[in-house]
Amino acid sequence: MEENRMIHSGKTKIGDGIFVVLCALIAVICLLPMINLLARSLSGTEYLIKHEVYLWPKGFNFSAYKTVLSDVKYIKAFVWTVFLTVICMLLSLTMTALCAYPLIYEQLKGRRLINILITITMFFNAGTIPNYLLMQKLNLLDNPLVLIIPGCLSVYNMIIMRSFFYGIPDSLRESAQIDGASFFKILTAIYIPLSKPVLATLALFYAVGRWNGYYDALMYMKNKDFYPLQLLLYNILNNINSVEVSTQEGFSAPGLSESLKAAIVMFSTIPILCIYPFLQKYFIHGVTLGAVKE
Repeated sequence: MEENRMIHSGKTKIGDGIFVVLCALIAVICLLPMINLLARSLSGTEYLIKHEVYLWPKGFNFSAYKTVLSDVKYIKAFVWTVFLTVICMLLSLTMTALCAYPLIYEQLKGRRLINILITITMFFNAGTIPNYLLMQKLNLLDNPLVLIIPGCLSVYNMIIMRSFFYGIPDSLRESAQIDGASFFKILTAIYIPLSKPVLATLALFYAVGRWNGYYDALMYMKNKDFYPLQLLLYNILNNINSVEVSTQEGFSAPGLSESLKAAIVMFSTIPILCIYPFLQKYFIHGVTLGAVKE
């Protein structure tokens, strides 16, 4: 018996070791591109032109970052994108909660039909041209609201929140109803406070989606004052040869352009990465919703 336990323990340790090695390998694969990007953004021109920069900066300098931070269009796009991300995240969470909450009531008339109609939107899309014509009819073209309203609700995220609401005991809702609480009061006093894990998870989904979004701005926006940071980055990367960059002593425009591309990518990536540690404990709980049934 003792021998079997030792064999089982040995197999468990081997399995744990393999799992740790795989996790470490995946982590390295994910980190290497970021390390290379950081090294390129801090390297000198001559080393970038010769393609000698890999995981460590050569000719260490902050010229690219100085260019980014001294250019008004980068700072303006960054501030606008932060504002847009926060507004979209808050509005999307509100809309998601207001859509998911009524659907947990079995006495809601047409509940099954509403669920079917909502689910259908996940599988069928009108396409780019009909969406453009719709935005045109709604007078949203070249309007900042076009970056907020169309994407304020994700059906997939709504289903996640609805599933979480299902897991909250009905006895809490029924006791509140006996005390005379309204439907809205039950939502704000019971369901929302108990839904921090799913709210944090969906907040991260919505924030990352909006922060990385540029296609809607590319399609519907002409006013460059409302270009999000990712669209500005997209335009720079596609037209890097025509981008005007300030030159400094010892640097040429082509090399600085390569460094500038890396610096802009880092500039647009680091803020969203900084949010994750604060939401990690809720995120881990949120993504495992429904994994265990008792």
